[in-house]
This record gives sequence, structure tokens and C-alpha cells, in this order.
Amino acid sequence: MPVYTYRCESCGLQFDHTQKFSDPPLTECPECGEPVRKVYQPVGIVFKGSGFYATDHRSPSGNGKSRSESKSTEKSASDSSSSSESKD
Repeated sequence: MPVYTYRCESCGLQFDHTQKFSDPPLTECPECGEPVRKVYQPVGIVFKGSGFYATDHRSPSGNGKSRSESKSTEKSASDSSSSSESKD
């Protein structure tokens, strides 16, 4: 079950409460009985593996080709230019 953090608007008390997703949110402070609001916490994310940046970002040249496509294109272009030079 998730743990939600609440903060009282009047006394400033901040507390955690374990609730089901289907439970209604708390509305009263356990100390003073005044209204409370949910506090949204940042989510902890851990990236593992080769990662988004290394594999899924745009290519530096911006032409939309992946690294492997651009390398094979460069290689075939250099092969064709060297073969045409040797025939002359």
C-alpha cells in the first residue's frame, strides 16, 4: 500500500499515512482537526543499462539517421570513391 504525506494548513504538522488507492484522502489533522493537504514528493528513479541518452537520442548531425546507418553510408561512399579512383 502507498504511503501518502499530508501537511496541516493551520498548525503545519506534516505526517505520513498508509492508505489503499481506493481509500478517500484524509481531510482533518489528527492534532488540531483543521484541513490537511497532500504533499507531493519527488519520485526516485534509477536508470540502468546502456540508457536512454546513449541509445535513443537524436544523432549529432540532425539528419535523422542512427549511428550505424551513418557509419555504413560513410563506409560505402568511401569504398565507391576509392574504387573509381583506382579504375582511372
